[in-house]
Formats: sequence, structure tokens, C-alpha cells
Amino acid sequence: MKTATVANAKSHLSALIADVEGGQGVVITRRGKAVARLVPEPGPGGFGWPELRQWVSAPASSGLTVAEMREQDLL
Repeated sequence: MKTATVANAKSHLSALIADVEGGQGVVITRRGKAVARLVPEPGPGGFGWPELRQWVSAPASSGLTVAEMREQDLL
């Protein structure tokens, strides 16, 4: 993880944010002690719509799709 002083962070904030967007965290220090941390925002979790549609239409281990199981009141 990269470190930067408060003064350095103030004058080079755009470059530090570019590092964070690239996946590298940055620790901000004041008088040699860590006071803040810049970390990448976590990405969206779970499935996106295309993956969810594919999963719903995929045959289950029983050979039925989720939609077919719903129609037969199995879900």
C-alpha cells in the first residue's frame, strides 16, 4: 500500500485517486502516523441481469428450469 503525507495528498490528490482507481490503496500520514486510508470502492456483488437470466433459464440438476419449477409450484 502506498503512503503519502497530508501535504503531498493535498497537492497530488488526482494522482493518488488514479492509483486507487487502479486498485492500489493509499495511507495518508501526518507527522509519521497514519490518519486516513484511501481504498477502492468495492464493485457490485452478486449477479448482473444477463447472468441472472442465464441462470434462470439453465436446466437444474433435476432437468427442470427455474421457470418450469415455478409453473409446477415446486418453488
